[in-house]
Amino acid sequence: MSSFDRRTFLLMPLALAACGFTPVYGPGGTGTALYGRIRIDTPDSQDGYYLVRNLVERFGRAATPEYLLSFTVSTSEQGQAVTAQGDITRYSIVGTADFTLRRAADEVIVASGQVRNFAGYSATGIAVETPEGKLNASTVQTLAAGRDARERLMVMLADQIATQVLATADLSA
Repeated sequence: MSSFDRRTFLLMPLALAACGFTPVYGPGGTGTALYGRIRIDTPDSQDGYYLVRNLVERFGRAATPEYLLSFTVSTSEQGQAVTAQGDITRYSIVGTADFTLRRAADEVIVASGQVRNFAGYSATGIAVETPEGKLNASTVQTLAAGRDARERLMVMLADQIATQVLATADLSA
């Protein structure tokens, strides 16, 4: 690294501070202000459970909540790779989560939005002949891969929700 690169790198925090940049987890940052103060809605599905579990890791548990985080999550499964025989060998689970963060005292919305992502998995089912035609029988590996993809998807959605909340929450409202 040249001396110019080092100077630029060392002076970057000063330049960011001068433009009004505040670290999320620094003193007075949104991360510090929200950690341990958000009550997250109770999940109503397995996907919701995974999402809440990951949100609690990011925001902590609230003993006395000052903010309420509500969400709706929906998923759909789509075939991505199809063989010449019409068998699907790879799937994508597409997930969307709408969220709203409200101040508990007066229900004022301090952050809201929608996040979307996907996770894929391979199907290892075997084709079984039936009188009506071909039927793919799911194997334990395919079921486990699908469940793992759903868990990974909820981690990604929780990360996106946390990032948006921390970046956009107007706590002064």
